[in-house]
Amino acid sequence: MLAGHAISKLVARAPWLWPLIRRPVTRFFDSAAAGWDERTGAGSPDHLAPLAAGVLRVEPEPERILDIGCGTGAGTLFLAREYPRARIRGVDLSEAMIARATAKIGLDPEARVAFRVGDASKLPYPDASFDLVAQVNMPVFFAEVARVLRPGGTVLITASLGDETPFTTPGQTLDGGFARHGIEALDSGEAAAGTWFCARKADAA
Repeated sequence: MLAGHAISKLVARAPWLWPLIRRPVTRFFDSAAAGWDERTGAGSPDHLAPLAAGVLRVEPEPERILDIGCGTGAGTLFLAREYPRARIRGVDLSEAMIARATAKIGLDPEARVAFRVGDASKLPYPDASFDLVAQVNMPVFFAEVARVLRPGGTVLITASLGDETPFTTPGQTLDGGFARHGIEALDSGEAAAGTWFCARKADAA
């Protein structure tokens, strides 16, 4: 847990140092992918409770959603169920995690849900691509979230075990980090053992 907190702090305060630790972090999650859901409870009601609570503050209903650090896709697939008319993209640094997430997609001829390997510090999407960006148990790259979020779009950050989550960012840091990029806090709260934080990007002038 201490290592996860340290990484989250580094990403929030000195994201330019991320390349120094990206490779070992990737190796860790590649090696942990097998059996991840069973060990962590990913996809369980308690794990998803903060996400379920946070989406109640998302408005208007999003059309394009990005789940950063999607892991095996539990949060991404929850969002796909919650917003059946939206297109959902999940991105994760670990190829092994993405392989397991992709295996969970059933028949989807319109490719409404898709997963791809990508680095949260340099997301493989154009500017202003999404009107909801979500993260579950993931360090926050504030500048990249702001870049891919449309004006008027919403950010939803959740931690399934609150402060005990290995990769979590304190609320005060979220407030300040997003405010520097024109994204203002809307609300936050607790659900089950976890926490959620919701913020909105200013509309275009």
